[in-house]
Amino acid sequence: MDPLKALQPDALRTRFEEMGLPGYRADQVLQWMWQHGVESFEAMTNLPAALRDTLAGQTAVGGLDLIKMSESADGTLKCLFATGREGSPPVEAVLIPDFYPDGAANRLTVCVSSQVGCLFGCAFCATGRMGFFRNLEAWEIADQIRILNGLSLDRYGKKITNVVYMGMGEPLNNLRAVLGSVDLLTHRHAIGLSPRRITVSTVGLAKQIRQIADAGAEFNLAVSLHAADDEKRNRIMPINHTLDLQALESALRHYHERRGKPVTYEYLLFDSFNDGTDDARRLAGITRWVPSKVNIIMYNRVAGVTLRRARETRLDAFMKVLVREGV
Repeated sequence: MDPLKALQPDALRTRFEEMGLPGYRADQVLQWMWQHGVESFEAMTNLPAALRDTLAGQTAVGGLDLIKMSESADGTLKCLFATGREGSPPVEAVLIPDFYPDGAANRLTVCVSSQVGCLFGCAFCATGRMGFFRNLEAWEIADQIRILNGLSLDRYGKKITNVVYMGMGEPLNNLRAVLGSVDLLTHRHAIGLSPRRITVSTVGLAKQIRQIADAGAEFNLAVSLHAADDEKRNRIMPINHTLDLQALESALRHYHERRGKPVTYEYLLFDSFNDGTDDARRLAGITRWVPSKVNIIMYNRVAGVTLRRARETRLDAFMKVLVREGV
């Protein structure tokens, strides 16, 4: 039996109307599930008792189970969730706080997973090494954010400010559910986040980039680039053998023509692999395809991976080239 959370807002309203109930009752249930995080109909105190009993007899609220949480020295919270699906491994989501100089919370970003495992097998990625198990449903994606939003309120007295789809999985390979989860995140009776505060990352699925452009998606787009030429990208990202930089360029130009929005390139620096000054100049050339910015990321070691974090001296030289090139 699917939980009530599995219904999108419009579908929930339709279901309530079919039960002869006014639409605002569906809005109230949405608020209880997504804003207040209740786990039973009994707790929905502004619903008539008869309706609560009816719902409890037909369905369940549903939700992920937080089974483990760890905190780093900088306040980052890594959470592990059981999905309740038999044979499905748990998934991770992370709350990343950023603070003002006085210690008050500024940005509170959730990094959310969209799949259990991943199909694409990037050489540097821990998730890619575990293989692919299944797509997450829209409500399972949104529920990670709902739980971390509650943790943020408890710890910082403030709701999350940003969501990045950069956890386990390739978001655009689960596009239907990702779009559904964005609808939940942005609905005023659910989590109520602005789409401008949401960033969806992709390894470069050209067809889906075009689809979100044509659909008028309002969220931000990030591309996991990590190498600025096909030869190196082929070595660390198998997807590039079939969807190379030329295909990516074409898709991004289409995206910008339709949406008028800039993109972000994510670039992991690997020592003596993609961190040379020639690499920086090639990266600068890519940034001129469409209006963009670059997020340089220092690599965190993954067991069994031979790639290493770039040395600070190479990082400095790389960054100087980008600055000179106007990136």
